[in-house]
Amino acid sequence: MLTFFSAIPSLRRPRGGLPIKGTIQYHPGATPGGTPPEVSLVEAARAGDRAAWGELYVRYARMVHGILLARVPAADADDLTQDVFVRAMKALVQLRDSAAFGGWLASMARNSAHDYHRKAHVAEDPVPAEVPAPGDVRSSVEAAAALQAIRDLPEAYRETLMLRLVEGMTGPEIARRTGLTADSVRVNLHRGMKLLKERLERGATP
Repeated sequence: MLTFFSAIPSLRRPRGGLPIKGTIQYHPGATPGGTPPEVSLVEAARAGDRAAWGELYVRYARMVHGILLARVPAADADDLTQDVFVRAMKALVQLRDSAAFGGWLASMARNSAHDYHRKAHVAEDPVPAEVPAPGDVRSSVEAAAALQAIRDLPEAYRETLMLRLVEGMTGPEIARRTGLTADSVRVNLHRGMKLLKERLERGATP
C-alpha cells in the first residue's frame, strides 16, 4: 500500500515559495486611508515598484505553483510558474480591481496549464536520466503516485488539496490568496480528503 502522507514532505517546497534570483526585500510603510497592505503592494507594483512585485511573488508563488502542479507534470511546473509571473507583471496594468489580484493571478495560472496541454505536451512526469539509489527510487515512486492520486480527483478538490498538502498552505491562506470563500475551501478540503482516502484504500485492497 502506498504510504501516501509519508510521500508528501518530499513534494513540499520551502515556505517562502520558489527561489527568486536576487530576492527583493520589501518594507512597506503606512498605507494611506487604511488601504489593505496587499492592495497597496499591487498598486505599487503597477506603478513600477520592483520591490513590491518581489513581495507579491513571495506571497503568491506557492499558490501559482500548486495550481499548475495540479494540472501539469512536476518537471514543468517551476518554469511555468516563472512564466505566469512574467506575463502577470506585463498585464498588471489591465487589472482594474487591485483587491482581485489573487483570483486574477490564479486564473492566469489555470490558463497557462490549459495552454500547456493545448500545445500537446506529454502529460506525464519524465523518467529521470540518471539511475537513482534504491531508496531514492521508492521515494520518487511514492511522490509521483501521491501527485497522481491528487490529480485524479475532481478539479475543485485537486487544486485545493494540492495547495494544502503539497504547498503547505493553510485553509484561510488558500481562501485569501485564491479569492475563494473560506467556506468553499473548507468544504473542498473536507470532501477532497475524504474522497482521496477512499480511493487510496480501494487501491490498496488486494
